[in-house]
Amino acid sequence: MASPSADQRDPDSGGPAAAIAVHLDATFTDAVDRTRIALREHGFGVVTEFDVQAALREGTGEHIAEYLILGACNPQPAGRALAMDREAGCLLPRIVVVRADRTGVLVEATDPTLLAEVLARPERTEPAEAARRLLTAAVADLAHPAAAAG
Repeated sequence: MASPSADQRDPDSGGPAAAIAVHLDATFTDAVDRTRIALREHGFGVVTEFDVQAALREGTGEHIAEYLILGACNPQPAGRALAMDREAGCLLPRIVVVRADRTGVLVEATDPTLLAEVLARPERTEPAEAARRLLTAAVADLAHPAAAAG
């Protein structure tokens, strides 16, 4: 398994990668379960869930590989962000994608610091960096499950 890739460059744009990601050699169901556990162990609750595969199949008849979007929120950085700026709620929850590919499952978490940078709102930097550290740790647990269990 690869380590989380939070600081890699996007191969298309050359800019920073938009996601903290890890590829897992696991079934889709196992990857989803492990992702939920890792998020929970780092203080995130899954507050929304969107089964993209089912929605596309039902809405358009299109068939894609398994693809789930989880909305994860950690109350500590979220609360700090909202205390500084109520508009920060527009950036919540944190998006975590679990999707099947040809060789396993990819788990990708949107890097919260990119949104703070794009919006040029320095007051959102600290909570965004805290959320990024927690998401990176959760994704790292997926890459090294024995370390997370011990």
